[in-house]
Amino acid sequence: MSRKIISTAAAPAAIGTYSQAVQVGDTVYMSGQIGLDPATMQMVEGFEAQTVRVFENLKAVAEAAGGSLADAVKLNIYLTDLANFAKVNETMAKYFSQPFPARAAVGVKELPRGALVEADAVLVLG
Repeated sequence: MSRKIISTAAAPAAIGTYSQAVQVGDTVYMSGQIGLDPATMQMVEGFEAQTVRVFENLKAVAEAAGGSLADAVKLNIYLTDLANFAKVNETMAKYFSQPFPARAAVGVKELPRGALVEADAVLVLG
């Protein structure tokens, strides 16, 4: 199977040696998104705003791949403070409905650009 690179200006441009997403067959592997505003490439302020921006960025990449967040089968969330876990759940409920994707939430020491939260996803289209 061939790989298709997914890219959209509606999500932040890659800040390293990676693609926003790679599609192989019906599966889309989305790179991690942090709370960067795609228009300014600046981090939005505060945990809740960053979480919304993360999901908006993932949504934009999913749409660029011809899908939506409803196609997510796996989600990984990285938090610099696990005390924010409940806030992630609240925000996630605005972007996902049942049946929810499988998910891991991991506490990490730090994230790129001082982000407080990051998430990546795997979609299966169709």
